[in-house]
Amino acid sequence: MNYFFYGTLCHAPLLERVLGRPADARAAMLADYRVAWAQGGDHPVILAAPGQAARGLLLEGLTEAEAARLDFYEGGFGYGWRETGVTVATGADAGRVAVARVYFPEGAAIAPGADWDLAAWEARFAAAAVETAGDCMALMGRMPAASVAARRGPMTVRAASRLRAHQGGQEAALRRRAGPEDVAVLSREAPYAKFFAVEDWRVAWRQFDGRMGAPVERAVFVSCDAVTVLPYDPQRDRVLLVEQFRAGPMARGDQGAWQLEAIAGRIDPGESPEEAGRREAMEEAGLRLGALLPVAGYYPSPGIITEYLYSYVGLADLPDGVAGVFGEAEEAEDIRGHLIGFDRMMDLVASGEIANAPLILTALWLQRERGRLRAGG
Repeated sequence: MNYFFYGTLCHAPLLERVLGRPADARAAMLADYRVAWAQGGDHPVILAAPGQAARGLLLEGLTEAEAARLDFYEGGFGYGWRETGVTVATGADAGRVAVARVYFPEGAAIAPGADWDLAAWEARFAAAAVETAGDCMALMGRMPAASVAARRGPMTVRAASRLRAHQGGQEAALRRRAGPEDVAVLSREAPYAKFFAVEDWRVAWRQFDGRMGAPVERAVFVSCDAVTVLPYDPQRDRVLLVEQFRAGPMARGDQGAWQLEAIAGRIDPGESPEEAGRREAMEEAGLRLGALLPVAGYYPSPGIITEYLYSYVGLADLPDGVAGVFGEAEEAEDIRGHLIGFDRMMDLVASGEIANAPLILTALWLQRERGRLRAGG
């Protein structure tokens, strides 16, 4: 079987992860089509374009098992194949027309954007896509492609979080400097997996006496990396807090389910923590921030949750009237801003009305650094 790839599967590491082996593909073209970015997305769409040609790769001689792996992966995107002729672009047989399977979107039409740019996609999204593909292919035979598709967004965010963890290089001046042989993962299951997931792990780890401990079971709530930003105006010595309904306090039985917080949100694939912080400031408070000052990177509850937070103070101009009601309607956000002085915020910390760790931690950092910032340092 022959396949023609025109989008992300032209990235060799991704194609290898999906197929389960390296692939020796050749340049080819599909006449009367063009490839564009899916509008508002991080993937391509192919569409009819008489007189143009979609450039890509031809991979010939695949096995039934490899074809099944491709169908599982592409099916998760809602793509199905149909056979058509593609033209070999290089080599001694350049110009030869080969019949190949080409994946096209099924169902509702996908709106196209600008011309597809593989290099731009590789620079911003490829690493997380390759990591996500490994997670997706591990589910083949255990979960239908449609079910994987329903979780692809959260899986990609999780993969991006895992990449940041690998690159984090946390200090180990006091704590154990662990190696790959110090933790043994015996099994991992996901009995619940939607926007978040709950996983059951069976693991063993090296004890402080040097021996490997007995296997134990641990349940982990899987969340993604996120960012928090507290806008601060050093000239007016005031901050902007946001207030919104939170399910966690509600489920605990707290009647005060509306929480005072810093601006916050998850870090999307292809974003840095700083980019996510600036985006969230616009979405939740309509603010354009100046310098972002790192407060800390940390696990809020490492015993049970994978979430890792990047907290910042964002310098901002906060005149009277800047606070309002914001939020993304499609995410059911209803977020009210509160413009208050620094001292008032610290009173709310002391009284317990501010009751979430990222804002408390950031407020204490600002208390320490406030003099320097007000002096222009």
